[in-house]
Amino acid sequence: MRFLLVFALLLGGCSWKSRVKFLGDEEFKHYYALKPFMSEEVEKSFLLLKTEEERTEYLKSIKIERVPPINLYDVFYQYPENIRQLIVDGAVQQGWSKEMVLMAWGAPFDKKKLVGRPAPRSEMLIYKFEKHEDGSVLVFIPGSKTEYKAVERFTREVILDADVVTEIVEKPGWGA
Repeated sequence: MRFLLVFALLLGGCSWKSRVKFLGDEEFKHYYALKPFMSEEVEKSFLLLKTEEERTEYLKSIKIERVPPINLYDVFYQYPENIRQLIVDGAVQQGWSKEMVLMAWGAPFDKKKLVGRPAPRSEMLIYKFEKHEDGSVLVFIPGSKTEYKAVERFTREVILDADVVTEIVEKPGWGA
């Protein structure tokens, strides 16, 4: 009996994540873009809401700490439609903000502070990618079930000076 209770709690604890499949295509796009800015509590609350209208209002009620303050919904929708599409497509470009990169590719695999650059604050975001036989390219997520299908692996190093992309360097393989 105790085993069944623990098993049910484990299953129930993760079931809210499966609700992502109930999001419409457009809503999934902005959910995926905003996911790097959501705590687990915010993500869970968002996914447990029943309607798109409720979820939209919820995102508008969550404030992101920055100057000036902005709500979570506007982090994505502050950009014109063509830029939002580039974010969804993962088409990171020079001149983008760090926020845009995070929306497009999620959290980096690794990051490093850089010194000796012309900006007061510089860093490198390192992303691992996997290319599949069908030509699709995915950002590698540790623990994902897609890695075994990869026919090619590469990294992209995104150099940010003052939180703006100044360089994107692609390198073969994933290194050590």
